[in-house]
Amino acid sequence: MSEDRKYLPTISELIDRLSIIQLKEVFITEHKDEYAKEIKDIVHDLNLLMNWEKPTGEMIRAIIVLAQMNTHIWYNESDVRNGVKGSDNLLLTHGLNGIRNTAKNYITDILGGRKDHKIDCLAADFKDWEVSWEDEV
Repeated sequence: MSEDRKYLPTISELIDRLSIIQLKEVFITEHKDEYAKEIKDIVHDLNLLMNWEKPTGEMIRAIIVLAQMNTHIWYNESDVRNGVKGSDNLLLTHGLNGIRNTAKNYITDILGGRKDHKIDCLAADFKDWEVSWEDEV
């Protein structure tokens, strides 16, 4: 019945969610079984959607960047929740989220689908985190 749906997650959104749920499965162990089920469902859907598509090196790199940004955001937000004082933790999270959205858009450029056109302008404030993307697709 997927033909009846009007708004499905894009492949890049599924990959992003998989990266986040993988972190949750590791760090929130009391719900490990629920996260494992969600991982299985996402992998199933990715297999259905990607059975015709061979990932390129650029796409694999964008997936790695996406997972890396999600991991850094996870740790940074954990520090904030635990009261760890640092330099602009919230700003860093917003900046990393902009890089995360850029990685999702890069995957979408390769495979097609909806893009998130709001790329957080704070990402420019964190030049050390800048990703050296190849030519835009």
